[in-house]
Amino acid sequence: MDYPTTSASNAVTFRLKLGHSAGALAKITTAIASLGGNIGAIDIIRVEDGNIIRDITVETSGEEHAEEIKSILEGIKDTELIHVSDRTLLMHLGGKIEVNSKIPIKTRDELSMAYTPGVAKVCMAIHEDKSKAFNLTIKRNTVAVVSDGSAVLGLGNIGPEAAMPVMEGKAMLFKDFAGVDAFPICLDTQDTEEIISIVKSLAPTFGGINLEDISAPRCFEIEKRLDKELNIPVFHDDQHGTAVVMIAALINALKITGKKAKDLKVIVLGVGAAGTACTDMMLSMGITDIIGLDRKGAIYEGRESLNAAKEAYAQRTNPGKVAGTISEVIKDIDVVVGVSGPGLLTLEHVKSMAKDPIIFAMSNPTPEITPEEVEGHVEIMATGRSDYPNQINNVLCFPGLFRGALDCQIDQITENIKMAAAQAIANCISEKDLSPSYIIPSVFDKSVAPAVAKAVTEEAKKAGIARRSGFPRVR
Repeated sequence: MDYPTTSASNAVTFRLKLGHSAGALAKITTAIASLGGNIGAIDIIRVEDGNIIRDITVETSGEEHAEEIKSILEGIKDTELIHVSDRTLLMHLGGKIEVNSKIPIKTRDELSMAYTPGVAKVCMAIHEDKSKAFNLTIKRNTVAVVSDGSAVLGLGNIGPEAAMPVMEGKAMLFKDFAGVDAFPICLDTQDTEEIISIVKSLAPTFGGINLEDISAPRCFEIEKRLDKELNIPVFHDDQHGTAVVMIAALINALKITGKKAKDLKVIVLGVGAAGTACTDMMLSMGITDIIGLDRKGAIYEGRESLNAAKEAYAQRTNPGKVAGTISEVIKDIDVVVGVSGPGLLTLEHVKSMAKDPIIFAMSNPTPEITPEEVEGHVEIMATGRSDYPNQINNVLCFPGLFRGALDCQIDQITENIKMAAAQAIANCISEKDLSPSYIIPSVFDKSVAPAVAKAVTEEAKKAGIARRSGFPRVR
């Protein structure tokens, strides 16, 4: 029997009271296994009037699967199902982050220095020279993670409250991977001008702004304006974080296939925030033959019904003005970059590609095509998922990138800095260790964030935009 694919993110804990009958636990585990549940921890909570209270944690494929297991457990004789807990929801109780003081306040003297009257001296020092805020406040190590909830993961426009768990998670990754103090700020507006105004007003508190899950094409204008009008770095991670990691993967894929950037033929499925940024970085690599596709097919200069962003995209891509559907334009293509939606590619599409094809199917949670479908037909396959090899994940970029940006106090993330970050990620895998299933480092590779931070500071110094020399703070 084919069981559904289970995962830790869909794990539930069943609290059960087991009676005195022989083999009670065996009946339960057999029932769970019969439905394809993946049993993890089995813990005794307590003994109550001779009955054993146990927690049994089971990985499921989702709510429907968990409900099926629950139903079968409720039918087991001499067993009482007390309650069911969703482990992911439990992790989020009360939020996932908190604020801690760096200095304990236990004496009157410590209070007088941390707060009034001593703090007035610090306030006036900053009043006289605003740049001292970088040394005398949290500004030098703090990033705002700003979202309007309009394009959250694969969930869409779910609003600011529902976006908070994602932004909290982002803050956790900043801290754990690069020692950056990040704070989630979800705005109850999707008006472009209002978002720009609010972020500008918040900027004095922060050393950088990470824009997150803001829908296209508004995200382009918001980032462009803030980048121009603020003196701290602004980075829309859905665009550039995705692009940086994708380029790192492509750099290593080319080493394996022996193909040259200038000779590549590429199609990009989806020309929203991520697809546009990926395209721009590929153009910077010297790739000239790139065709973007949206729901209506290939994008080319002169095509009807293009918005301003797509018109600009058409002007710098598809030099041959190729028209057509995926099936028509994918023939003899070397690389497919997918940032669009599930199931858009078929095996027949892949078979029509050039020799040693490279596919980056990055849509989450369901990619444009799965590795199982193309096994034996591609040279390099990458997705955005953690359960497949070659995961293209933004966490390889943004912690180290902001670490470096904060350390040298740059006011802008330049194209050269993004390319330096991509090269640093690629270089975290030595050429002797490269293989078709290992072109990108693990998200848990502790060498990545420091390497990216170093690349950022070195490029900033080279370009003359570093306002301080930089210092290692990754911990």
